[in-house]
Amino acid sequence: MESVELQKLIADGPYRAAAYDFVMRALDYTIQRYDEVRHVTGAELSEGLRDFAMLEFGPMAKYVLNEWGVKGTRDFGEIVFRLVDHGVLRKTEEDSIEDFEKVFVFADVFEGQYYQHRSKLGDQASV
Repeated sequence: MESVELQKLIADGPYRAAAYDFVMRALDYTIQRYDEVRHVTGAELSEGLRDFAMLEFGPMAKYVLNEWGVKGTRDFGEIVFRLVDHGVLRKTEEDSIEDFEKVFVFADVFEGQYYQHRSKLGDQASV
């Protein structure tokens, strides 16, 4: 993501550059969770982003994402679709920004249910 156009996208948008990098790394993480390389839905990616954030940032996940301008799963979708618009990612005809709507609530997952959900990640938690 080093093109001048992408740099302008990041500079002009509400999300910090780290958020775009995080989404790309979390996409790789999410794809690796499946037995085959395939397209992932917005909901699947949101869940992968959630788990990756917990692994990367622990109990600080919500704070870090918020600092980057990401306050909910819709923001993940906004980032993904900005990357689609700039040719970095692709989408299918069935994909829409609404796929990222209210997949989970940040406060519930990253605060209230953090340790409960983190324990479900099992062996991945040591990644």
